[in-house]
Amino acid sequence: MRLPSSIFVSVSLFTAETTAALYLSSTYRSDGDQIWQGLTLLFTLVTSVLVQLTLTFIHRDLSRDRPLVLLLHILQLGPIVRCLEAFCIYGSVGRVEEPYVSITRKRQMPRGGQSEEVERQVGQAEGKLFTHRAAFARTSVIQAFLGSAPQLTLQLYICVLQQGVSIGRGTLMVISLLSIVYGALRCNILAIKIKYDDYEVDVRPAAYLCIFLWRSFEIATRVTVLVLFSSVLQLWILPVVLLNFFLFFLYPWVLFWQSHSPFPENIEKTLTRVGTTIVLCLLTFLYAGINMFCWSAVQLKLNDPDLINKSQNWYRMAVYYMLRFVENASLLLLWYIYKTDFYRFICSPLLVLQLLVAYAMAIFFMLVFYQFCHPCRKLFSSNMTQGLWDCSALLCLVCYAPDGDAISPIEKAGLDPLAPDPTPHTETANDTSYDVANDTAYTMPNDTMTYDMPNDTTHEVLSEMNGDVSHSLSSNT
Repeated sequence: MRLPSSIFVSVSLFTAETTAALYLSSTYRSDGDQIWQGLTLLFTLVTSVLVQLTLTFIHRDLSRDRPLVLLLHILQLGPIVRCLEAFCIYGSVGRVEEPYVSITRKRQMPRGGQSEEVERQVGQAEGKLFTHRAAFARTSVIQAFLGSAPQLTLQLYICVLQQGVSIGRGTLMVISLLSIVYGALRCNILAIKIKYDDYEVDVRPAAYLCIFLWRSFEIATRVTVLVLFSSVLQLWILPVVLLNFFLFFLYPWVLFWQSHSPFPENIEKTLTRVGTTIVLCLLTFLYAGINMFCWSAVQLKLNDPDLINKSQNWYRMAVYYMLRFVENASLLLLWYIYKTDFYRFICSPLLVLQLLVAYAMAIFFMLVFYQFCHPCRKLFSSNMTQGLWDCSALLCLVCYAPDGDAISPIEKAGLDPLAPDPTPHTETANDTSYDVANDTAYTMPNDTMTYDMPNDTTHEVLSEMNGDVSHSLSSNT
């Protein structure tokens, strides 16, 4: 069983950023900057509350008799307690014989055109630990794009206005940037595991390094461009941000309305229609927040039972990065035109060139990741670089077509080269299927029915947050 290091990293970033933000807000108060103090506290506390609610929702604490845990979540100490609980579970593995285990089936990556199915036993402790990992992966994404990204933008804007970086502000900016990059990395890994749920996914260090560099260049460039533009055209930054946000917020809903699908009712049985709508709005809100700063690896699809689009559309990705590059270049051009004497000590052309090159480096590392380091690249039905090149060629063809002919459905279908192996697979089980021998089921926040029958075969259906369905066979040990 792997050490829960991802949980430790998530809690460390959460604690460090909260502590640095509280310290910096106290310095703003002593300097009389009440506006900066209020905004710094707002981004910190709102994110902290969302993290507590997410952990409570995933672990179903409201339906269980755990008043102490709920109290600690109210005191904003929930992540620390969950981290300690996860390490206690990890330390207890192997010391006590578990009465129930699950047999999970996963397919290995194809070798020589063959894909073998492997079975392995999973105990209760590993099932509980998996739930903790899944919960913290989601909270890392929430913290990154609903808290750390606005916080980093705010502090960098203050640095530009005050023409200086204090120790407290610089520390918070570094921690916030690391939090955003880590959240984007977790989003990428989560998307891979969702799309290739039937396979054993082994993410190698080279893949982590490519994702880290890709997201670092992309996010740092985006935040810098927004701050530079807002420093010279304060009134125009609001329309730019709102247009970006509402475009990505409404996009999944427009696709859902066009599909004429019924309203999703499979998120949580205990939720009413109003509660389901609120959850979907929060998901699209988070989706818009991610796409504001970088490409979201997890694409929402509200008319799908899993709410996730499991196919990778190169056409959509190519359009996003082309339009984002044009937008960043346009904002930098406007900044260069309207910049004041405030930037007289900066070589403006060199700065513009550096930012554009940095964004191009982000795209380069993205291509390297999908071409050479993606753990499931053997399942790609066509070359990724060729797919993006075809997308760019089709976009140019559409722009310069004299008669404005639209792309035919056959051409558009060819733009989705990333698809799992179509080999039929009737009975699979993923890592989210675990038996729990008591009423406390550590599962994702969906409909969960667990039947434990000693000395007999047990069938259990567990729905993860993304709606994945798996069948596992439990045996009495």
